[in-house]
Amino acid sequence: MSVSENIKRATIEMLILSLLAEQDMYGYQLCEELEKRSKDQLILIQTSIYPILSRMKKKGLVSCRQELVGKRRTRVYYHLEPLGEEHRQAIKKEYFSLHAGIVKILETVQGNSKFF
Repeated sequence: MSVSENIKRATIEMLILSLLAEQDMYGYQLCEELEKRSKDQLILIQTSIYPILSRMKKKGLVSCRQELVGKRRTRVYYHLEPLGEEHRQAIKKEYFSLHAGIVKILETVQGNSKFF
């Protein structure tokens, strides 16, 4: 897996876990919140979130429960587990450290001092 894929994966995990830190959510709801809160800058295809959630469930970062919606339809809600909160904090710390380092380097490169 490439470096950029690892960064994307960790970032998406961090964002999903952060949303779940606020409240339990189902897959489609997570996608909608990511899109809304990023002001349409981060659009995650609904089908791509389920493998991520499944991987996080296998790691013990999240758990899930099913709720009946209507008469026959069920919805799977994901819940942040204590291990998931620890993982979220670790990823968040690494992310901000990496971001700060990148900003420092870009500020020293001639012509890039006003890249924001």
